[in-house]
Amino acid sequence: MKKEPIYVAFSTQKGGAGKTTLTALIASYLHYERDYNVAIIDCDFPQLSIYNMRERDLAMALEDEFYRGMAYEQFTRLEGKKAYTVVRSNTDNAIADAEKAVEESEKGFDIIFFDLPGTMNNRGLIHTLAHMDYIIAPIAASRVVMESTLDYLITVRENIVASGKSNIKAMYLLWNLVDGREKSELYEVYEGVIRELEFPLLKTFLPNSVRFRREQNIDHKPLFLSTLFPPDKSLLKGSNIDTLTGELLELLTGNRHE
Repeated sequence: MKKEPIYVAFSTQKGGAGKTTLTALIASYLHYERDYNVAIIDCDFPQLSIYNMRERDLAMALEDEFYRGMAYEQFTRLEGKKAYTVVRSNTDNAIADAEKAVEESEKGFDIIFFDLPGTMNNRGLIHTLAHMDYIIAPIAASRVVMESTLDYLITVRENIVASGKSNIKAMYLLWNLVDGREKSELYEVYEGVIRELEFPLLKTFLPNSVRFRREQNIDHKPLFLSTLFPPDKSLLKGSNIDTLTGELLELLTGNRHE
């Protein structure tokens, strides 16, 4: 019998906070570097950013000899492990599509990530959120982003978690797009507000760096963001993706899986 996967969403109602990028990065790092089996349900319709990224990645891997070679080397190194599943979906069908993906998989999944739309004016989204085990909300040191994200989590807590009919075990905030030049006092003020609202904040933060947007490219520069490959080791240092993954595994599974 296949084990039941953990459902996780990097979720916020503010665009530009990095939820889609984080979903793809963490999924790829876990699947290709940490020996977990993952899948992504892309229900951020009509953007479908991760599904479209997978289509671009596949097209380039088929057409470009360099990436064909990378894919073959990885396939050999991982002893025939295939790319993880990315399902095109929407909020009405997301949970059913996840269950179908599990049924059709060979080994099942450890974690299924959901890329969700940002608006709460959507009955399908509320249904899907209620099925999540964990919600991670990326935040940035911006009043607009902070207010929007905290309002979003308060709404989820008061209308979904408080009903007692959801699967949500915890909701975490994650500092993203952190600029090293910003004054630490600003973060302390925001963290005080977060503590007052009793939302847990992850210890790891992610820097604001152009590397997070570096996809497969015709110049064959080291890539960071891909659904077919993990972040290049030369770019991983200082990104905190490895540290964040370790922290998430400890919280989600109780296992760092080093």
